[in-house]
Amino acid sequence: MGEPHNKDAAPMAAGPGRGPGRGPGPGFHGPVQKPKNLGRTLLRIGSYLKDDKRSFLLVIVSVLLNSLLSIVGPVIVGLAIDDYITPGDYRGLLLISLGLLAIYILNSLFAFLQGFFMASVSERTVARMRRDLFDTFQTLPLKFFDQHTHGELMSRLTNDVDNVSATLNSSMTQFISGIITILGVLILMLVLSPLLTLTTLATVPLMFLVTRFITKHTKPLFLAQQKMLGDLNGCIEETISGQRVVKVFCREEQTIAQFEECNQRLRLTAIKAQVFSRIMGPCMNMLNNLSFALVAGIGGLLAVSSGVTPGTISIFLNYSRQFTRPINELANQYNMVLSAAAGAERVFQVLDESPEPADLADAVNLKERGVKGSVHFDHVSFSYDDVTEVLTDFTLDVKQGQTIALVGPTGAGKTTVINLLTRFYDVQKGTISIDGLDLRQIQRSSLRSCLGIVLQDTYLFSATVRENLRYGRLDATDAEIEAAARMANAHGFITRLPQGYDTVLTDDGGNLSQGQRQLLAIARTILADPAILILDEATSSVDTRTEVHIQEAMLALMKGRTNFVIAHRLSTIRNADLIVVIHHGRMVESGTHDQLLAQKGFYNQLYQSQFIRQEDATA
Repeated sequence: MGEPHNKDAAPMAAGPGRGPGRGPGPGFHGPVQKPKNLGRTLLRIGSYLKDDKRSFLLVIVSVLLNSLLSIVGPVIVGLAIDDYITPGDYRGLLLISLGLLAIYILNSLFAFLQGFFMASVSERTVARMRRDLFDTFQTLPLKFFDQHTHGELMSRLTNDVDNVSATLNSSMTQFISGIITILGVLILMLVLSPLLTLTTLATVPLMFLVTRFITKHTKPLFLAQQKMLGDLNGCIEETISGQRVVKVFCREEQTIAQFEECNQRLRLTAIKAQVFSRIMGPCMNMLNNLSFALVAGIGGLLAVSSGVTPGTISIFLNYSRQFTRPINELANQYNMVLSAAAGAERVFQVLDESPEPADLADAVNLKERGVKGSVHFDHVSFSYDDVTEVLTDFTLDVKQGQTIALVGPTGAGKTTVINLLTRFYDVQKGTISIDGLDLRQIQRSSLRSCLGIVLQDTYLFSATVRENLRYGRLDATDAEIEAAARMANAHGFITRLPQGYDTVLTDDGGNLSQGQRQLLAIARTILADPAILILDEATSSVDTRTEVHIQEAMLALMKGRTNFVIAHRLSTIRNADLIVVIHHGRMVESGTHDQLLAQKGFYNQLYQSQFIRQEDATA
């Protein structure tokens, strides 16, 4: 059930969603953000390579040997031309050709090894990155998930991480190889002929200018492409998850139009990014051919005028390709690096998010201490957006074993009370205590292990019925699981499933009815045997006959426990020890059912309006 902000709120229209932990917050939408620090992002990616130092060293050695053999090859060819082909020494030519063949075989071997080792390093690296990201998700407060779409977060865990993997695989070795090749070729060219070296380098400034111009335009386009891909994933995820709602309200056409809009934005941006990035290749090829022509022409003149040998010209013609090829590749790979860096930064943004505040050093383990169940709210005020208060000066004293019903219109603040009690959010003013202990002095895990929560919208995992129920207590026996299911009136329909308790549920229990999913959630909470029970419209999705059985089970479950019940149907909470009426974030009335009716106040109005509607419906 929803808990929107008060009607006077301007910045946000809605507070938490259906159930505790669904606080308000903007979606992850907005203008495309450029990486704050490309160099720092790349260094941070590099820090993940530290755990693979030995394998990465093998990569460097393989790349080094592969590059050196590539540099030596043209020199051997030049020597063959000057020393054996020109003089006509066939025996020497055969021997040097065999040596050249051995060089190229070794070159291919080291090329394979560098690819093999780099694949291992990159996959282990991104596996650690993916693990860190998933682990971080488990430590973040629910406020973070309330402010980001699930599709956007999934995109970071899949697309962005995979982008980093692909770039590490292809770009890392090419960068190292390119730098070694450029330095090695430059040194050998200077030794052989400084003039031809200058001729070879004549087109390099043009390459840098072209590269700078193209990357200046591709960088924001690749960032926009990654952002729009995340938006598209979010659109798809929400549409598939809400397919029933789409069909019920006949919004297929609007949904298709919304998807098409996102899809077209991504398509246009991706086309621009790819077109600009592909311009790089033809431009570089043109400059490479220009460099080759200059070396051939000037080399020919020098051969005629100053005695430069044909072998030397051959070496320079090969080196003109080898020198500009790495520059060309580095320029092309730079686009991939930009895309990977954009994705990596999105991953690091999540990794840098502040986790739930750590427990105090002397925090109490509530479960070990033992829970009686008295709860006290002392002048509690809270705002989701630090602007509009959704709970104001809320004070409530709950004794051990009492059943407290929270009643009020949608958006009054009922679910916010539960959010604060469970520490999904921390209070901003006032205090909440259990058995006299401030919640902030209690370990979060021990606090939540003492609470049992049944939400209006339950969630079931893709596992067997038995495993879903055991989620409430991992050490529960099969007999205890069955007893909890019987208590929740779920045993009957479970035994009618194809494999009974071993039936595998589809995603979120899609092969069960809403009422059956709710019964399993109630059984799971019964199995957890909590000291404090929280029921948020727990019987809203079941029929009247089933609700009667559940109410009987709940009464047995609630005995000896402190219970908080959120209910819209006031007939379900008549027997509560205390009914708290909340309106616009404030407690306006409290008392028993009969006391509140006698007051002729806000509760009486709510009750009478429901009673009249029920009579009209019956009539």
